[in-house]
Amino acid sequence: MEKILVIGHKKPDTDSVCGAIALSYLKNQMGLNTEPRILSEINSETLFVLNKFKMPIPKYLNDVKVQLKDVKYKKNFYINEDESIFNTYNYISEKEITGIPIVDDKKYFLGYVSLKEIARELIVSSSNEINTSFDNIASTLCASKVYKFDEDIIGKAITITIPYRMLINTIKLSNESIIIGCNRSLILNHALKSKVKLIILINNKQLTEEEERLAKENKVNVIITPFDTFRVTKIISLSNPIKTIQRATSAICFEPNDYLTDFIEISNKYKHTNYPIVNSKGICEGMLRVIDTHEFTRKSLILVDHNESNQSVDGLNEANILEIVDHHNIGNISTSGPINFRNMTVGSVNTVIYYLFMEQSLNIPKNIAGIMLSGIISDTLLLASPTTTIHDKLAAEKLAKIAKIEINKYGLELLKSGVSIKGMSIQDVINKDFKTYIAGDNKVGVAQVFTTSFDEYKFKMKEYVDELNKISTNNNYKVVCLFVTDILNNNSYILFNESGKKYIEDAYNIDEITEGYLFEGVVSRKKQMVPLIIDVIEKL
Repeated sequence: MEKILVIGHKKPDTDSVCGAIALSYLKNQMGLNTEPRILSEINSETLFVLNKFKMPIPKYLNDVKVQLKDVKYKKNFYINEDESIFNTYNYISEKEITGIPIVDDKKYFLGYVSLKEIARELIVSSSNEINTSFDNIASTLCASKVYKFDEDIIGKAITITIPYRMLINTIKLSNESIIIGCNRSLILNHALKSKVKLIILINNKQLTEEEERLAKENKVNVIITPFDTFRVTKIISLSNPIKTIQRATSAICFEPNDYLTDFIEISNKYKHTNYPIVNSKGICEGMLRVIDTHEFTRKSLILVDHNESNQSVDGLNEANILEIVDHHNIGNISTSGPINFRNMTVGSVNTVIYYLFMEQSLNIPKNIAGIMLSGIISDTLLLASPTTTIHDKLAAEKLAKIAKIEINKYGLELLKSGVSIKGMSIQDVINKDFKTYIAGDNKVGVAQVFTTSFDEYKFKMKEYVDELNKISTNNNYKVVCLFVTDILNNNSYILFNESGKKYIEDAYNIDEITEGYLFEGVVSRKKQMVPLIIDVIEKL
């Protein structure tokens, strides 16, 4: 069954991570095969929750771009280095390809041979050196009968066209001689008694009983072929292993995890038609033809707690979005077909997921109830945020009973677990929960952190402003601000880029705002921060 990845947004907060885990559990109970993933490192508050309820941290998902392992490439298309040139040619012709990777017995990639290189060997090579297996020669010559005593045949091919007397006076036969076409009895007996390495009888010439006895006595290999002397002489060198022909010194290879977009870019540059697929251990898994790149499987996703493409996983446009479960404004994500989209005006995505459980009449396990409750507490600031609805409160009460948790006591403990910024840089603090919004042709960046005291931010206020200015300048943001929310008093302090000052003043109808300004009762980014700023920027 296809695996579906359930993901939150790029800056995973407790509501997003816990929502992905809970929804994945729900979908699996419904018969799907899903797995929750995170897009970056979780924060201390989320880690506190997962540890408390003994839930593993979801695996990291870097992107969902189409990889070569998603493409229907020719798996197991390769040839062993000891396979004959002749059989390799036939394999390439049968598969209707222009070349083939070469591997050893353990399937390690050794190189690549093209039809052009095989043709050159067929036309240019005049060597009579044979160093191959008996079976390769028998296969190449379509043997009708054989007398086999050696696995390997090493020697020089000699075509006998001269009379017997001239032969014994001019050519010395040995164990390194491979005789072609000695159908005359005197020459055949001489070759058998000389203990040559191999005799090739043409036109299906059969051994007499005496000749058969000599072959066995002297352990002379014999191949009987329907071909004539001319054809045997022409193709016997093709029984040599494919590894012996002259090939290009290197081949352009790709790994299964490489991106399809990178493959297309490189293939457009080099104009080859086939490329070996070799994994990180050097094992050849097959090859990819350029004409096969349109056949691939997209990764399937369910999005949780977001529906903005810039907040989601990289490569989203190359994935297949099956469903979205959210509680934010409708963003800019588009899909190729209709999907299930569940969006409610509530304070937490876990509230939405709670109602999905109820609709399916599924019981919620204690640990799942615990993390869902944690998501609601985190996103509603212990049900005190203006985004909190009666649905959030009802869901929280039900989940608290299942998890056997006292909401206020646990909630305060939870919120305090995520406020520490000890050991974090200025950049880390701002990026802890930073979201980008599009307002017309402009970008707005709004970060939010929680604290029990603004003092540790006040002492470094200039450094925070300098970093916000830098983010604004380097990334072309109209406004970049950091709201520091006091979870004990339900207030927020604001720090902002200097060029965004007038827009903040207009948004909150303030004549002269200063860095560190206190907004009493402002705690919700979704309702009390972002909409006001976006409204001003969209009017520009």
